[in-house]
Amino acid sequence: MDRTSAIRRVLVITLVLNVVVSAAKVVYGHLINSVSMMSDGYHSLFDGVSNVVGLVGVYISSHPPDEKHPYGHRKYETFFTVFVGVLMFITCIEIFKGVYSSLTAGKTAVVTAEAFLIMLVTLAVNIGVSGYERKRGRQLGSEYLLADSMHTQSDIFVSLGVISGLVLTRLGVPLADPVVGAIVGILVAKAGIGVIRGAAQTLVDETQADTSQVRDLVCTVQGVVDCHGIRTRGTKSHIFVDLHVLVNPAMSIEEAHRIADLVEEAIKERIPGVVDVVVHIEPSSSGLP
Repeated sequence: MDRTSAIRRVLVITLVLNVVVSAAKVVYGHLINSVSMMSDGYHSLFDGVSNVVGLVGVYISSHPPDEKHPYGHRKYETFFTVFVGVLMFITCIEIFKGVYSSLTAGKTAVVTAEAFLIMLVTLAVNIGVSGYERKRGRQLGSEYLLADSMHTQSDIFVSLGVISGLVLTRLGVPLADPVVGAIVGILVAKAGIGVIRGAAQTLVDETQADTSQVRDLVCTVQGVVDCHGIRTRGTKSHIFVDLHVLVNPAMSIEEAHRIADLVEEAIKERIPGVVDVVVHIEPSSSGLP
């Protein structure tokens, strides 16, 4: 199974689970007037929406390089990762609307044993989904899966908060439910900021590899005097490198080209995620290596 198909499989599995979890929490939360439980359910619903967005983004980003996109389409996956962060902010707004409505309407949640059962089961599902996405995201080098696992991970903390709110409500603290709902909103917003920050680092071409490591590696190649001007860009699993390599000025063009090939091979073999290396050959002013 290729990378794109594997990522799609992960997203489809998590989409189904997120829809089931969301439906259970939203429907039962509405029945018992629990704003925190409904908010948690809407949060899970946006997890499902982000899975659909991810399927579209992964499909586009899997297209090979073409005349207009010589570096490929992998940044589309990063772009759609930003959309996940935006969805989390929309979720936050909806949660605070529910909190405000609960406080002004004076409704009190009717906590039942079924509510606790639903929350515990969905919590277990969220833990499994988050761990599964994170593991596969690292294996496949997918920024989107890693971002989505962070989104789902926030569900875990949210669900723990909701369970605490239900316990307090059952003990006679009616304001616990909307207060927990507000805390849920803050946690969702914080997770959204983290997702957007990570995607932005890729979109603005933040360096993706340790340049000192690259220099040390290149200088071990026979015939290389020194190197400088090392730049990296792309994503952690799809890195582009360009650098300047200094060689003996008396060296033939053929020999210099051979050294450039050796430098490229060394970088690709030793640094994970590198897919392209551009080597600029320059004469060294220091003479023989």
